[in-house]
This record gives sequence, C-alpha cells and structure tokens, in this order.
Amino acid sequence: MDEKIRRVAEAYADECYEEELELLRTLARIPAPSGHEERRAEFIRDWLLAQGAPVGAVRIDDAKNVILSLPGPDDGDDGIAVFAAHTDVVFPDTDPLPLAESATRLLAPGVGDDTANLVGLLLAARYLLRHKVPLDRRLLVVANSCEEGLGNLAGTRELFRHYDGHVREFTSFDLYLGMHVVSAVGSHRWRVRCHTEGGHSWENFGRDNAIEALCSFIEDLYALELPTRAKTTINVGRFVGGTTVNSIAEDASVLVEYRSASEECLEEMYGKFVVLVEEHLKENTRIDVQLIGRRPASGEHVPEGQAALVARTDEVLRELGGVREIHHQESSTDANIPLSLGIPAHTVGTVEGDLLHTREEWIEKDSLRRGLAVILALMLDHATDI
Repeated sequence: MDEKIRRVAEAYADECYEEELELLRTLARIPAPSGHEERRAEFIRDWLLAQGAPVGAVRIDDAKNVILSLPGPDDGDDGIAVFAAHTDVVFPDTDPLPLAESATRLLAPGVGDDTANLVGLLLAARYLLRHKVPLDRRLLVVANSCEEGLGNLAGTRELFRHYDGHVREFTSFDLYLGMHVVSAVGSHRWRVRCHTEGGHSWENFGRDNAIEALCSFIEDLYALELPTRAKTTINVGRFVGGTTVNSIAEDASVLVEYRSASEECLEEMYGKFVVLVEEHLKENTRIDVQLIGRRPASGEHVPEGQAALVARTDEVLRELGGVREIHHQESSTDANIPLSLGIPAHTVGTVEGDLLHTREEWIEKDSLRRGLAVILALMLDHATDI
C-alpha cells in the first residue's frame, strides 16, 4: 500500500485514540432499535456539523440515514463511492443502553455491531473534512439505518433509490477484524399465523389446536429437501401462541426464514414454502402468511471491479489491521443491496470483539486504533493529494 497513506492513517489513529474511546462511550449508550434510530441520527448530524461539515453537506433523509457528501473534482454524481456503517442495534431498548468497561475492554449491546465501526467511520470522515482532502470522486459517508433483523436494509435501499445509477463502489464497516464479507446471502422472512375455533381442553377435546397445527407445519418445513446448488438454510426463530393450560389454542404464530447466496435457490424455496402452506390448510384451521422481509442475494455474476476492491482492502487489513488470516465470507449485510445491483461492494470488520447480538458484546479498546487506520486508509485511496 501507499507508504504516505500508511503513515498518515497510523498517526491520526494514535492521535485520536482517547477521543475515539470517549465518542464510543457516548454513542454506545444512545438507544437505536431498527426503525427508531432518530436519536443517534440527530447526534451524528450535530457532531459532524460541529467538526466542520458545511450545513448543506450533511442531512438526515426519510429513512433516518445520516449522509455527509464530500465533493469530487467536478462535484458530479457519476462514480460515487459510499462508505457506511449502520446506526441500529438488535435490541428494542428505548432507555439508555448499559455500558461497562475494564482496563482493556468496553462492553455494551451492539458495541461491535456496529457502534465501534461507526465511530471509526465518523473520525475518518473528520480527517477528510478538516484537511480538505481533494478527492478523485464524490464520496458519501453514511450512518445508515435498519441493517438489523426486520429492518430489512431499509436505510441502504433508500440510499440506492435516491442515488439510483450513480454509485460505483460501496464499502460498509461492520463486525470484527478479519471478517471480510465479499458475497451476499439473501433471505425471505415470513410471519405464519394459524387460527382455529379453540375451546375448552376437556369439553371441546378433538378440535383443531393452533399450536399443534403450527408444530406439524414446522416439522414438515424442516423435512423439506433444500436446494443444493448453493448453501441454503431454514430457521424458525420465534413461536408465540395459546392462552392457558386448559384452553385449546385459537391462535399461534411463528417467524420463519430461509437463506441462500443464490437467488435461484431462494425462488425455489419460495415455491416449496407456498406449497407447504397450502398443504396445511384444513376446514377449521386458517393459516395466513405475510412476507415481512426480503434481502437479495449477490446474483449469479461477480461485478466488474469486485476483485480489485477486495484485494486492495485485504492489503490494508494486513498492513494496518494486523490481520494475518483474512476470512472471505458470505453473509447478510448492507452490501447485499449494491451486490444484487451488480455494483462492487463488501463489508469490512475493523475492531476485535465477540458475543455479537448479546447484551454482553465487547470490543478490545486498543483495536480501535487499527480499525480507524484501516477505515481512513481505504477512504484516502480516493485522495488525489495527501
């Protein structure tokens, strides 16, 4: 990698370390359930303005994305590069999130997925702002909403709707050092509801039971023959139903998803799923299904420029992130949207940590230095002068 970029990125990361920690402590406590990220969005917008972003260059869009626009040589919209990290966390808390700290670690729900990566992105953006770094193209720095769960990538979908046809490269920062997502796993997510007549467990014994009906449905779901052209999985993630121990359950519902890196496999599963629902319809049992989330897979073709983007990032991860073994992965991230559109895209982890999607998630504080250096170096790859 460019030696000057290396020196600048490492020096800035060291210089900002204590400030980065403090910003992480603040941002990690602000609640941000998917679809309700407004408090983080407002904080981030105000922080960027305080760091010198021109008022007209930063905005919150209708999806609660915070977007900082950094102009290229002609401020045109063609060939935009996007650098993003998501603001939402998997937990529904609306009160301040708990934060704990030891000498070496910082613990908070969502701290590595994705708050620490987001903080690194913000500080890297500040470097470009303060130093007025000339760029070879327009850059968008995006703190996006709705990456988690049933957020259904709504923030990134809105971004690509607004900038339709103009984005040429997309990098999101998410999860841990060594994780490099280069292919998108798509999914269909369903809510399956069952309704029966119900009744008393003794007096009306023999009537259809909504819980039993859904258990039978789940058993047959897991017995389906899955496509083999690409890895395909199924999961039942939540079951709710019934009222009391002596009542025949009138209502029950489950959340179901199937995943694959192949759109063809997803469509095959769609057909199998619809047929299975029809097979479980009975005279006194109503089953309703609702598609509540759909994430696209990469598609059948690798975008032109994808290999170069991945190779360039791998080099930075080795040189500045200290990553000896980089794992190229298939996963479901914000990069699903651009990859499905044939745009070079990936998701890069920049901190060390573990226990994502638990309330005990933690990151190694010292890894923030390496993460910020990685993020800044990737953004400086678009600098025409440093």
